Amino acid sequence: MPRPWAFEAIGTSWEIVTDVPVPAVARREIAGVIERFDRAWSRFRADSAVTALAAGAGVAVATEDAAAMLAAFDALDAATFGAVNPLVGASLERLGYDAAISLRAAGDPLAAPRDWRERLTAAGAQLRLDGPGIVDVGALGKGRLVDLVLPIVVAACPGDVLIDASGDLAVRGAAVRVGLEHPRDPRKAIGVIELRDQALAASATNRRAWGEGLHHVLDGRTGMPVRSVIASWAVAPVGMESAAMHADAIATALFFDGGAALAHRWGVQWVRVLSDGRAEAAPDCPAELFTVADIVAP
Repeated sequence: MPRPWAFEAIGTSWEIVTDVPVPAVARREIAGVIERFDRAWSRFRADSAVTALAAGAGVAVATEDAAAMLAAFDALDAATFGAVNPLVGASLERLGYDAAISLRAAGDPLAAPRDWRERLTAAGAQLRLDGPGIVDVGALGKGRLVDLVLPIVVAACPGDVLIDASGDLAVRGAAVRVGLEHPRDPRKAIGVIELRDQALAASATNRRAWGEGLHHVLDGRTGMPVRSVIASWAVAPVGMESAAMHADAIATALFFDGGAALAHRWGVQWVRVLSDGRAEAAPDCPAELFTVADIVAP
């Protein structure tokens, strides 16, 4: 019988389901991995590396995979013509998604710096930021953390494994059917997809939304919330290096032109819902979608 382990981490709910209980030693290791990642990348912690950089530290200790994460941002930026940018944090904070989660806009949106590649660099575990800026890795960070947790669970727990980090999933072993939540009515689904040895990431503008038309998916070129796409799902094979991070990255990229092309290059399957209610999917995506009438807002 599957054994679920539920806990809160990085501001959201997690559930790890295994055939045998996750041993105490593995739980401690997972807690340590999550703490180190959160202390490096969280904008919401006063003691994090990115908070230190925002305060002008110049250099801070992040994580050993900082360069790999920035390389993924490089690909996202190039594919979306500058829409995905790791320095979008300043606009998120200006619009109310700040460290205090005030959800009150304090000014107009801010375009993210186009020269972020020169200003934000990594060497080993060191992260350097030249000049002002607020790093936000929401475009792929939670997926990367799932990638770090998965091998610990697999090594400790023989059999099937499911990690559910509130929108970012990883499945090893037996197939799991997942509903694709209707972005305008969470009581409904627009379709289902079966995952087996795959990672899935989901993103939607009805999550982390506040105020009049404000939400967490911003266009780095303008600092404004996107309007043309309202939900996305991306699926990558667990055998791919950093599968959950790549799925998370594509789920973000799909909100912009160029995202689908990057998904094709990376071998990631996907579904997205446009603001007019139409659904689109990659040609090889195995998701079973319901009729357009079910997707369009009532």
